Amino acid sequence: VPRKAAPVLLDLLRLLEYRGYYSACFALVDDGAISVEKHVGRVANLAEHLDVDAPANLGIAHTRWATHGGVTQPNAHPHLDMASRVAVVHNGIIDNDEAIKARLAADGVTFRSETDTEVLPHLIAKHYDGDPHQAVVRALQEIRGTYGLVVVFADHPDVLIAARNGSPLFVGLVEGENFLASDSHALVRYTR
Repeated sequence: VPRKAAPVLLDLLRLLEYRGYYSACFALVDDGAISVEKHVGRVANLAEHLDVDAPANLGIAHTRWATHGGVTQPNAHPHLDMASRVAVVHNGIIDNDEAIKARLAADGVTFRSETDTEVLPHLIAKHYDGDPHQAVVRALQEIRGTYGLVVVFADHPDVLIAARNGSPLFVGLVEGENFLASDSHALVRYTR
């Protein structure tokens, strides 16, 4: 039986604290919904609000160093689409985010952050027709820039989709569990 995701994600974030960051956040997928916790500051701030007993065994987490937009809770990852059905964490820079934002805004999308990353969940949701893999593939065909990203879907509580272009992304495999990280240091406690 896979472990509960919340305590594992918290541990992985602590292992990456040495890199420096402004916020620590996570999203859990359970019972057809995505729940998000975003906190500016240290991982310890997140830990104070974390429900380590949450039943979800799938989640994503992120520590953010601000490149687009200020150090605020709305700018912290993960970012969600408008319906909160798609969540994304991303390392890298999307070069054509302004053009994509303008196009999505014209289609009625409301943005909640100042980040380049937020275009990703909205663009993926736009392409989503029940097949999460194809939605991510189609969305990334429109993206210019670098990325190491992980996507979760409320409708698929057992699926993580990852992609990279220029940014690091490590995969750790353990019987019954899978891990993804932007730094191999985060995985050594769980898998080689």
